[in-house]
Amino acid sequence: MDDFLNHIYANGALLVMWGALLIHAFLPLPRESHPATLWRKFAVMLAAKVNTNHSYRQSQLSGTLALLLMMLPLIVVLLALKPLVWQSELFNLALLLLAIDWRNTDKFTQAFTQALAQEHKPQAKQIITPWLNRETNTLSTMGLGKAGTETLVMSVGRNVVGVLFWYGVCGGIGALSYRFLVELARAWSPTRSQFFPFGLPAIKVLAIMDYLPLKLYALIISLGGRTSNTWHNIRHQAATWPLPGPAWLLIAVGSKLELSLGGPAIYDDKKTVRAKLGGRVAPSAFHIAQVRKLLIWRAATWVVVQSLIMGIIYQGV
Repeated sequence: MDDFLNHIYANGALLVMWGALLIHAFLPLPRESHPATLWRKFAVMLAAKVNTNHSYRQSQLSGTLALLLMMLPLIVVLLALKPLVWQSELFNLALLLLAIDWRNTDKFTQAFTQALAQEHKPQAKQIITPWLNRETNTLSTMGLGKAGTETLVMSVGRNVVGVLFWYGVCGGIGALSYRFLVELARAWSPTRSQFFPFGLPAIKVLAIMDYLPLKLYALIISLGGRTSNTWHNIRHQAATWPLPGPAWLLIAVGSKLELSLGGPAIYDDKKTVRAKLGGRVAPSAFHIAQVRKLLIWRAATWVVVQSLIMGIIYQGV
């Protein structure tokens, strides 16, 4: 037992990860004043200045340069600061605290679920609007259920699992860089006409970084009941969704609980045809509560598995 505790204490990376999760549980940063939110607002301001060319090729080139302008200085500054701090573990802890975010998602889910359960559509739309790029005014109760479920799934997948994955691979710098890339991809989402094709470079880079963590998380979610049905749907439905990582995750959750996700969505007053994923049951407030419980337990499993893997790797090193 003493050897085990000594190993844990010696493994600063594990202590940082657990410490960040514990601190965030009790002292989360408010979403409105979170650096990621400010970063996204700055990205929108930058796009307004440089996303002015109507040529497809030039617009995509502008998006690439804007992506580099945002991400490269961030990474360079973080790399330059790392040797200057007196304790690298505290540096990684600070960056991971800025990157991870499940408490704000949880608060959103509880408030949205309550409004949906009370059939208070205006309140539900008001709660979910800041989390979406799509139009919410015309959403029905079923549409709100789908939108809320997808928002919850992707938020946990990226802001928790994806952040922890890249922390394990590249430390605090990797975690924060990934989180800020997520915010850029959302700010410049090419689903909105003004950011197509300007936002495609950010989406493509994010798709690469999402590929492993979201698929592995989908694998963990698929375990247990309805595993064969979940994998059947992943094989047949994943190709119909534009991004592989989110496709696997949404299908895994939808199939596990037999919920219908995806389907048409309205962006900038234009209807976008999206494939239907998962099962056939329209998500309600009750189902969103089920999704929340499923994601929390599977995220806890992810933390345990990642802790074991990191412990073995660092012990070997």
